[in-house]
Amino acid sequence: MTTPTPRPHPGPHGHRQGMPLPGSHLPGAGPEPADPARVREEVRELLAELEAGAGHADAGVDLIRRAKILEQAHDVLVEALATVDKI
Repeated sequence: MTTPTPRPHPGPHGHRQGMPLPGSHLPGAGPEPADPARVREEVRELLAELEAGAGHADAGVDLIRRAKILEQAHDVLVEALATVDKI
């Protein structure tokens, strides 16, 4: 008796994970590659916010504010990585 191989399920956009969409190989079809200088500047600005507001609120509020800023910096980096060609 053989074990059935699971079939891939469609992703959130109606296509299977890992399967390229028709036309995705054409120039201009994918997201624009991230500009490293822009990414660095956005992250620098967010990290500067961490320093600017340090110690101005009670510890709990400051911790939440800092977590949100770090999450925004993380999102910037994740978006930039998503534009890098996968080999």
